Amino acid sequence: MAKEGKIEGKNVLITGGASGLGAAYAEAFLKFGAENIAILDVSEVGKLYADKLNETYKNKVIFIKCDVSKEEEIKNSFQEVLTAFKRIDVIINNAGIMNDSIDAWRTASDVNWQGVVSFTRKGIGHMRKDEGGSGGTIINIASVTAVVRMQHLPVYSGSKAAVLHFSRCISSPEFYDATGVRILTISFGPTATALMSNLASRFFDPKFINLFFTRNSNPPFQR
Repeated sequence: MAKEGKIEGKNVLITGGASGLGAAYAEAFLKFGAENIAILDVSEVGKLYADKLNETYKNKVIFIKCDVSKEEEIKNSFQEVLTAFKRIDVIINNAGIMNDSIDAWRTASDVNWQGVVSFTRKGIGHMRKDEGGSGGTIINIASVTAVVRMQHLPVYSGSKAAVLHFSRCISSPEFYDATGVRILTISFGPTATALMSNLASRFFDPKFINLFFTRNSNPPFQR
């Protein structure tokens, strides 16, 4: 196994890796010497992106279609990555849905929260040194909304707060010493990706639309 803290030689699984930040993670890990990348996404765009990366990085990338709101698909996809790579060193739980609307909030909660827990538990089970694994790193993507009150997106914010607290609860030195598994959390601010497009249609309550855009006529985005 490659040395801890080094990217060279690592096998990486990224959920929501077909576009946006997930796609950027995949390319960045390859640039710094990752051995293999598994892109998991519900969108078939991930296959096209994997093919594009493989033109440069010599068939180091696989795409697996996976809806992280569905436990059976998570289970099957995780096993498929293990079959292909034999070992997973890094998991980035990046898949997310920013949609508090009445028709989508439950699926969004399953993706943003329960999918993270499922992949984290499977990752720990595979990686933990006290049960024969090689150790590893799990990176859970939360959001600034985990700590800042967002009236128009309470469901999304609540799911990201759950991700942050869950990750902090199992990222103790004692847990790492026992298992060799690091649990890291990243809480980004607003980022210029497709997740931020047509946002008003996905608010919890349409009455908040004017309130949000009055206060945030030019909200800052990182790019």
